[in-house]
Amino acid sequence: MTNLIIGVVLMVAGQILIWFQTNGQFVWDSFKRNPLLLSVIGGTVISYLFITSTKYLVTYFDGLLWPGRLMGFGIGIVAFTFLTWYFMGESVTSKTVVSLMLAFTLVSIQIFWK
Repeated sequence: MTNLIIGVVLMVAGQILIWFQTNGQFVWDSFKRNPLLLSVIGGTVISYLFITSTKYLVTYFDGLLWPGRLMGFGIGIVAFTFLTWYFMGESVTSKTVVSLMLAFTLVSIQIFWK
């Protein structure tokens, strides 16, 4: 269970940071002016988080890659929705709610269906 928790925490951190790296340009002028710096520094940190997260999730899922990949997709949808709503003011529509429910379902299937 420790591998799952560490893997998910690292995946969440990576998804949050990738949102800021790619969408921060619409929130802060400094991000808009420094895309190369953001890609070099942010990309290194984010890649490390995803690589390490994958290691822990593959260990938890007995060597399988797909469960961790699908969890990453679901976690990414949830993180993107919250951060886009909070920082960009984009409303959560019924289509977004359905997508969030599907993301939670996807993550739940990977964790609880053994």
